[in-house]
Amino acid sequence: MQPAIINIFEKAAKKAGRIIIRDFGEIENLQINSKSIGDFVTNTDVQVEKNLIETLKYYYPEYSFITEESDNILGNENTIVIDPVDGTSNFIHGIPHVCIVISKMTNGEITDGITFNPILNEFFWASKGKGAWCNNQRLRVSNRERLSDCLIGTGLPFGDRIYEGYLSEIDMILKCTAGIRRLGSAGLDLAYVASGKLDGFWEKGINLWDISAGSLLVTEAGGQISKPNGDKWTVESGDIIASNKKIHSELQEKLSLQ
Repeated sequence: MQPAIINIFEKAAKKAGRIIIRDFGEIENLQINSKSIGDFVTNTDVQVEKNLIETLKYYYPEYSFITEESDNILGNENTIVIDPVDGTSNFIHGIPHVCIVISKMTNGEITDGITFNPILNEFFWASKGKGAWCNNQRLRVSNRERLSDCLIGTGLPFGDRIYEGYLSEIDMILKCTAGIRRLGSAGLDLAYVASGKLDGFWEKGINLWDISAGSLLVTEAGGQISKPNGDKWTVESGDIIASNKKIHSELQEKLSLQ
């Protein structure tokens, strides 16, 4: 049974998700602005975020809010983190790999989260100690032990986000795995690690709202997360590596060799 907060997150996400469904594929009607090279915001992002905040503030008026497109809202120690459209570039180009991400964080710990792809009707959720789920199916990370059998997801830097060594990281992982996938939504990438569709994922310089729910999905599905250098991941970390526990140490080691 879904906890009450997940039911509310689902209600909010599915209501706002109708805006994404309405606008998906309607490129001529989108108002698109560029925050920097490759970093876009559309009128859909703004409308979805406004809709989510209105719904969630009704149920949680005392909570703090951290959102991608709006100023933070200060409240109590409980914080709701929102990414209205993770995968905006995919959305603009008509690629159905987009999602709404909502999570609850208390004193720096993520306790509940959802990742919802309204185009494909995939509703992922996790609560601490309650497991990870998609459309009422329990999720488990993959069971692969050999890195050479594994598919690894990543996010590629662009524009002014380029960091030293990322090409070497890609070269190293390509040489020792079954391949890399760059799907364009970190939120869904982590959900796919939790589902066992991807065996691992890493990205650097990423925002909390992209991966807040996904980090909990992975751990509740039996996986492991850390920083790529092996340090403990926290909500203040800008870098993440996630995988099943059987390949985590080796994957982290390979990334540290670049």
